[in-house]
Amino acid sequence: MNGVNQTARVSASGDDQANRVGDPGRALGGFLRARRGRVAPEHVGLTGGRRRRVRGLRREELAQLAGISVDYYVRLEQGRATQPSTEVLDALARALGLDAAERTHLVTLADARRGPAPSIPASPLLRGVLDSLAHFPVFATNPRLDVVAWNPLGAELLGGLAEPGRRDPNNARFLFFDPASRDVFPEWEPRAAEAVGQLRAAAGRYPDDAELRALIAELAEGSEDFRRIWDSGVVVMCRAGRKRLRHPVAGLVTLDFEPLHVPAAPEETGIVVHVFSAGDDREAAAALTRLGDYVSSRER
Repeated sequence: MNGVNQTARVSASGDDQANRVGDPGRALGGFLRARRGRVAPEHVGLTGGRRRRVRGLRREELAQLAGISVDYYVRLEQGRATQPSTEVLDALARALGLDAAERTHLVTLADARRGPAPSIPASPLLRGVLDSLAHFPVFATNPRLDVVAWNPLGAELLGGLAEPGRRDPNNARFLFFDPASRDVFPEWEPRAAEAVGQLRAAAGRYPDDAELRALIAELAEGSEDFRRIWDSGVVVMCRAGRKRLRHPVAGLVTLDFEPLHVPAAPEETGIVVHVFSAGDDREAAAALTRLGDYVSSRER
């Protein structure tokens, strides 16, 4: 059974995830707590030992590494101090070994801008651009990971976006509620972590977005995998790379991937156009040719 009609009664666990999205203090504290738990003491010059009761760093250890008082750090984690200075954020980011995406997320949580995600429709011009890229699988998503536009090749490669009822148009629901996603994405775990990381980044930027809050609550209630990955504190910004996908006709194919950003406003995420290409890979090019022929035969 696919995940198109998947619904979930939001329980305490789902409510808790949603509340963390809407409360900047809890979101900041939760992120710090998750990242603290991922730092091995021995990697920062501390002794791990067998009698440690916490995973990763203790609060006082992180405070010492960042050069701030333990009391102030505790208040940050508990949501009682929600606007740390740039210097404090930089010190925490260094102590936790955050990458660029995680640093950006930390600053965003501390800034705590309010408001929902911007609503930017897929314009006729954008849809025309996607259709013009006939030899490239292409689709576009908004900050909630709803697929808002695609071309025929992209729709088929991603599991049947153009056919109502074949798959959920939200990529996160598809990944966590539809078993077919594990066929489309043979490397499912990295794709799932990528989706969770992107939702976390969006939730940090738009904590008052009701639809985003409801989506996260639904996923948290309905998927143990989602809860596990969310609790790890992963943050991902969409970037270029390579991805493996599987299609019944095209077979297993590895494609280059490039995100193109269509901002809704200055510094706003807007729509991300995902473009796949075979590049110089002859086998991948042949697979896309088979997929294109299959799509054309179905359209006739």
